[in-house]
Amino acid sequence: MTDRVHPARGFSPRIEMVAQTLRPVFARIAQGAVEREHNRILAHDAVQWLLEAGFGALRVPVQHGGSGASLTETFALLAELAEADSNLPQIFRAHFAFVEGQLHEGASPQAARWLERVAQGALFGAAMAELTDSTGTTTALTPRLDGDGWRLEGTKYYSTGTLYASWIVVVATDGTDRIQLTVPATAPGVTRVDDWDGFGQRLTGSGTTVFENVSVPDENILGRTPLSQFPTNEYFTTYYQLFHLATLAGIGRAIVRDAVTFVRPRTRTFGIPGQVAQRHDPLVQGVVGRLSALSFSADALVEKVAAGLEDTFPLWVAGHESGPAFDRAQVQAYQAQQIVAPQVLEAANLLFEVGGASATSAARRLDRHWRNARTLASHNPLVQRQRELGDLVLNGTAFGSRWRTHATDAAPQAAGTRTRSEQVA
Repeated sequence: MTDRVHPARGFSPRIEMVAQTLRPVFARIAQGAVEREHNRILAHDAVQWLLEAGFGALRVPVQHGGSGASLTETFALLAELAEADSNLPQIFRAHFAFVEGQLHEGASPQAARWLERVAQGALFGAAMAELTDSTGTTTALTPRLDGDGWRLEGTKYYSTGTLYASWIVVVATDGTDRIQLTVPATAPGVTRVDDWDGFGQRLTGSGTTVFENVSVPDENILGRTPLSQFPTNEYFTTYYQLFHLATLAGIGRAIVRDAVTFVRPRTRTFGIPGQVAQRHDPLVQGVVGRLSALSFSADALVEKVAAGLEDTFPLWVAGHESGPAFDRAQVQAYQAQQIVAPQVLEAANLLFEVGGASATSAARRLDRHWRNARTLASHNPLVQRQRELGDLVLNGTAFGSRWRTHATDAAPQAAGTRTRSEQVA
């Protein structure tokens, strides 16, 4: 993929062997990235290569058939995958979060059953968000009239990864309760629509998912919580944001790679007559040097945030969901976001300073780096998180305070409306 040397990043011997298996797959994915982008070819082949190589089971414990990778090891490999094609980590984001949820359940038979399915190659997508006038969930789970299980009805949007998935994790309501459940992606009544129209991350399968009279057995109910309970926690908000940060860091690396690939063979430099090796132009060297520094900064911050989340993991698997370590990890994730996103966007723009008009050729698709980074950065608006960080530092206001207040206020109405929700961006 690139002739830059990546450090081992502290991989254990077992995960280093896994990485050596995965890297040829990453390289194969990188070879087709521009063609997929240019012709909008959904990455079904690339997803299958990753599943066959065990990528989806990185976090699954060894006793359940996975690799047992740590969080820091996992996010280091996700950044490498993002360098190859930034669509791929996003496709797997809900899947890895599903695995984390099962790890939180400890040694329960249900969690073991799902983890073993992941180890066997199952891929999980998500169907959580809805297009409503306010934050709400209209998707409903009701008992079947014949008394055998449940009936799922509703429409979800931004269902990232679901086009590629074998299972879909769904959030629905049942009276005053919020239900998390799974359904097979090809179950009768499930319709997956490829209508994601974002200008970036175009291959992530983030379209619409419709559920019409879908049967759900009791064994596929993952959890039930009151709508009055705050619907997420610091571990998952940090985890989801870290996925974006690792993907952005991978884009930063890809920008350096593509700058080097573009510059090295060129023998013309703007404003200089005759034949000149562009790689020896001091101005071009300065730009590439800046790109390398921006990429290094993104990498360093991702490693820092991943290490902070790793510190919380023993508490997470012990059943805890909150506390100082969780708060600290979440704050670090959003502090890093304020730096990583603008720096990678700067790099994506600066890339064009090495090539003049020829760098804008549609055949090269160098614009994909900016479009993909901008789309990722838009999932959690920088200005909103910046304000929350300031409120925390100045006033001690915890993250999520408004959500907690909203969930409590909305709960009494839930039985009559069935329209309350959660969503973690």
